[in-house]
Amino acid sequence: MAGYRKLGRTSSQRKALIRGQVTSLLNNGKIVTTETRAKEVSKVAEGLIALAVREKDNFDEVEVTTKVARKDKDGRRVKEEKDGKKVTVFDEVKKTIKKDQPSRLHARRQMNKVLYSVTVNATGKKKDAKKVDVATKLFDEIAPKYADRKGGYTRIVKIGQRKGDAAMEVLLELV
Repeated sequence: MAGYRKLGRTSSQRKALIRGQVTSLLNNGKIVTTETRAKEVSKVAEGLIALAVREKDNFDEVEVTTKVARKDKDGRRVKEEKDGKKVTVFDEVKKTIKKDQPSRLHARRQMNKVLYSVTVNATGKKKDAKKVDVATKLFDEIAPKYADRKGGYTRIVKIGQRKGDAAMEVLLELV
């Protein structure tokens, strides 16, 4: 007996389906799907959340000095004339960044094997689209919320049967 549901698909299609739904669940907080898909997606999502909870505080804060382009009031780079050429002016800025320890880095890479990259486009224009790192969202937003919880990070609520094929539809959400 298999340890998973086949969902009537080939292995590559099944993996892509589960990856897509797990990414949507973690990015949006809830999805509507069939009951059998929800049970499979829930397994994968709970594993990723447990991994994030275990490694959420496993980083060092490091102060680094970087060069950042100076910008004018319109947000354009300031250019300066040097030796007959226009050169961008840079300022040195000190920043504090999070540096993952090896176990957290490994966890992040394990998550990125499952999760797709997400592009959020609020205005509908291509230039305004921004990428969201779902693994970072797991560590920074989702894991602290479930730090004191021992499993059971998702909830399945039955909605009713779908009109077309009478498949049981459910709402899969983060608790």
